[in-house]
Amino acid sequence: MKNQTPVTARYAETDQMGIIHHSVYPVWFEIGRTNFIKMLGITYTQLEKDGVMLPLSGLTCQYLRPVHYEDEVIIETIVQKVTPARMEFAYRVLLDGTVMATGTTTHGFVSSSTLRPLSMKKWNPALYRQFSDAVGDDNG
Repeated sequence: MKNQTPVTARYAETDQMGIIHHSVYPVWFEIGRTNFIKMLGITYTQLEKDGVMLPLSGLTCQYLRPVHYEDEVIIETIVQKVTPARMEFAYRVLLDGTVMATGTTTHGFVSSSTLRPLSMKKWNPALYRQFSDAVGDDNG
């Protein structure tokens, strides 16, 4: 399962050379991840209200080609891996079908009230199954 989120590169996201700054890509990944979860029928806000948070425990990004101001890119997001304790997303930033950057984020499942790790499989088996069923190799 794949989500595609369009993003237009904003002037405030550029560096002095007019290229999107490297620090922007994790923000774009978050946009894609948020929309992916929303595509599954739940929001981050609802997850937190229901008692689970997804803190970031790892991030990778490979910058392949520069993105410039006003470029209209697509953030492709897939769930790459799910375990009872964590999940990993993979991303591709595409410009006219060309891969500009790739990356991953890893998130743990923790209790909103205690901030301690929890087993998503035990906490909410239906949601865990939904995340697991979303795992796909559509990012290649």
